[in-house]
Amino acid sequence: MTARAAILTVSDRASRGEYADKGGPAAEDWLRAVVTSPLAITRQIIPDGRDVVASALRAQVADGVDLILVTGGTGPAPRDETPEGLFAVIDKELPGFGEEMRRASLAEVPTAILSRQTAGIAGKSLIILIPGKPAAIDTCLSAVFAAVPYCLDLIGAARIETDPARITAFRPKGA
Repeated sequence: MTARAAILTVSDRASRGEYADKGGPAAEDWLRAVVTSPLAITRQIIPDGRDVVASALRAQVADGVDLILVTGGTGPAPRDETPEGLFAVIDKELPGFGEEMRRASLAEVPTAILSRQTAGIAGKSLIILIPGKPAAIDTCLSAVFAAVPYCLDLIGAARIETDPARITAFRPKGA
């Protein structure tokens, strides 16, 4: 079975065509370099805002997407409401994802502490909020992705495999 991933870029400017989306393509490139099993990836650009984010996430979850990466809107600025949109949709938060992404990012930039990255589960979808900058996307996904394949297994999503030269997926023996 082919796993399905969606990448949502949250940006007022990118959604209006005033700014080139760099986060979405970087996240897609990262997934294509790391995931070795069949993976269908879609990308969408949406404006900032809690309700817009929640609506887009609900649509992806209803469509049966296994993994949803959301870039942007995780900072402290007034329009940064991506986490609030996520919380309106998820059944369970996985705060360890945000903790580990911030820890890894703090080794590179002191303002990483301002980021409100996190992850959660909605139905059989794993949703991960990541930064919008390509270098930060690599840092964050590299920090947490070893746990993603097993998390997808546990929630009943499609199974994915990774290139161990890039990320060694952790699964307990027998899983």
